[in-house]
Amino acid sequence: MHRIDTAERRRRIGARHALASPRSKADLAGLADAMAGIHATDPASVYMELRARAADLTHTDVEEALYDDRTLVKVLGMRRTMFVASPAFAGVINAATAADIAVRERKRLYQMLEGAGITKQPEEWVAGVERETLEVLHELGEATAIDLTKRVPGLREQISFGEGRTWAGKVGVSTRLLFLLSTEGRIIRGRPKGTWLSSLYRWVPMDRWVEGGLEPWPAERAQAELVRRWLRVFGPGTQRDIQWWTGWTVARTKAALRAVDAVEVELEDGAVTGWVLPDDVDPTPEPGPWVALLPSLDSTIMGWKERAWYLGGLHRDLFDSAGNAGPTTWVDGRVVGLWAQRSNLEVGYRLLEDVGHEARGGLDAEAARLTAWLGNDRVFPRFPNPMFQELARS
Repeated sequence: MHRIDTAERRRRIGARHALASPRSKADLAGLADAMAGIHATDPASVYMELRARAADLTHTDVEEALYDDRTLVKVLGMRRTMFVASPAFAGVINAATAADIAVRERKRLYQMLEGAGITKQPEEWVAGVERETLEVLHELGEATAIDLTKRVPGLREQISFGEGRTWAGKVGVSTRLLFLLSTEGRIIRGRPKGTWLSSLYRWVPMDRWVEGGLEPWPAERAQAELVRRWLRVFGPGTQRDIQWWTGWTVARTKAALRAVDAVEVELEDGAVTGWVLPDDVDPTPEPGPWVALLPSLDSTIMGWKERAWYLGGLHRDLFDSAGNAGPTTWVDGRVVGLWAQRSNLEVGYRLLEDVGHEARGGLDAEAARLTAWLGNDRVFPRFPNPMFQELARS
């Protein structure tokens, strides 16, 4: 069995995640797909993840790729999370992950509607509301959820849940139904209302945004392709890493690994084995020293479940209680601290371990570049942890 140590895994982050040597901004779709998708739960993180990996990238470059050229699209995928990818790879993500989510979501919506007393025939009721929603959306071309609720009465219904519990509340049918239609690949998030920081999106029929809609991949083939892409950028990884990242069952994860002829390798701690593609056991050339300031929920820090080899003992300081990573400071393939925009909009970082004079100089320069790139926009993570909040207030 081949052995891949921690030093090699860290070299792979620098080389394969385009952090040691940023790539050309001319092919943002290729960059996103090479990362097996760019994490997109937080709108700002999409821009900042790409900016960390593409030379001389501007906000306009990203906007054009997302909303004008549409070489990048936002789709629901792994772990019910938003990702940005090319339309071609988005079809893989949809078939490999979102299609199963859609089946569960439709069943859940039926149960919620009947349980809330809105209808005793949820299948027929939902069919009518979704038909009317899609008709209005095709008529308008694009629309926000608020726009649609003005035209479709069923979307205005409120579903009560958790009656008698401390977490009781209500959720609009519009929220549940639009989420369902997006998981089924029938609608997609288009251009947002507001700035690049806005999360208020206009919905668009999928076949209007992507010519012909997403490619309908067979599920098992799509699952194999997704795990192949993951192994190419994140490998070696454990079975637990892959299962967590995809949101799959153990059985499905094992089947996908077999489909790509993945091979086991020994990892440095020896506790568990990792997996790589059969042609990916050779050492990675040294990428040279590098530093990075990565945004919250960046694809790199969220790429694995087993994180000790690059995170050390810093999990408590950098993640919130739900497992969401905040903005992180990196040196040569390991996390060494965090960063934030201070109250004067300057980017500052806090080191949680010693990195040496040279790395500090690199981080100072990168903080200055990021300050200039952000300009007058204040970026605050959707899931801030206490240490980030303290640094941001300084």
